[in-house]
Amino acid sequence: MINTDKIIIASHNEGKIKEFRKLFSKYNIEVLSANDTNLPDVEETGKTFAENAIIKASESAKFIGVPVIAEDSGLCVDTLDGRPGVYTARYAIDETGNRNMHFGMQKLLDELGDNSNRNAHFACVICLCYPDGKYETFEGKVEGKIAQKITGENGFGYDPVFIPNGYKKTFGELDVNIKHKFSHRANALKKLAEKYFA
Repeated sequence: MINTDKIIIASHNEGKIKEFRKLFSKYNIEVLSANDTNLPDVEETGKTFAENAIIKASESAKFIGVPVIAEDSGLCVDTLDGRPGVYTARYAIDETGNRNMHFGMQKLLDELGDNSNRNAHFACVICLCYPDGKYETFEGKVEGKIAQKITGENGFGYDPVFIPNGYKKTFGELDVNIKHKFSHRANALKKLAEKYFA
């Protein structure tokens, strides 16, 4: 059974952990990260967000012996055939081999150029996995478009180039509390919470 007081998120990404802590706080649930629990890095070899989330969650739950949540998420741009998609984080690897989100965002903008169709969405799949290998997945999305330039310093990742539908500002410009109401990660977590924490 999932612990409704404390949950382990199999991620070393501090931006994601910060969001999960904020999102879970409304349910009075403490979030522990992979760093807090000494979980090893798990290679993402899947071809979909769901496959990657399942791989990370199952390996981590097996390693630590308790239920674990993992997620995979990314930005999918219509005119780029869904890229960067599952390769969103790796899109930001610069010439020196380091992860550089500004580099990744600029690469994306350069590929889009002056294309008038800038429709895109953020997708997230959360996987809750038990040590015996049983798992459940919960998917969330948020539709929007790609901005003409990098704007804002809030959030993390590709937030400064994504304008959610109904807004004129990027996630990077919007208050994080607004983002947390309807982001792809928030929408996926709501589905999990409705089942276990509501």
